[in-house]
Amino acid sequence: MPSLSTLQRELLLAELGSLRRFCRSLSGSAADADDLLQVTVERVLEKGMPADADAVKWAYRVCKNAWIDELRSRDVRQRYPQQMAWDSNEAPSAEESAGHERALEMVAAALEELPPEQRLALTLVAVEGKSYAEAADILEVPVGTIMSRIARARAQLLKNREEPEW
Repeated sequence: MPSLSTLQRELLLAELGSLRRFCRSLSGSAADADDLLQVTVERVLEKGMPADADAVKWAYRVCKNAWIDELRSRDVRQRYPQQMAWDSNEAPSAEESAGHERALEMVAAALEELPPEQRLALTLVAVEGKSYAEAADILEVPVGTIMSRIARARAQLLKNREEPEW
């Protein structure tokens, strides 16, 4: 099983952007996300996958398990400043940049307050555009569990938004 088929390699390459965003949602920082993505790709390439495995789902599972391994091995969680990458060639004004950074920080902070299982489910469905069934396969839980986690996450985000920040 140590090698990937050509199709599996192509599917893995095509999914790297989404997988990186998933890594970012798990870790909360760009530096940790890059490290997690590297570990994930290394594990998939080193250990391979069954010929009949869905390469995308397999990669997400490997990623999730690598992050769990990382969390278990850390004594103290380090945070890095979040940096926003701009897609356009035109640099935004300082005011726009600051506004975007504040908005991104607020979203990241709100997501960080959610329990990990709710954050993962919400990220896969709302950010990555996965179906409930795909998210359930990736996280290895029933579809109903994904639906429940997303509903609880949305309710918690709304509740946190309505509560005054003192």
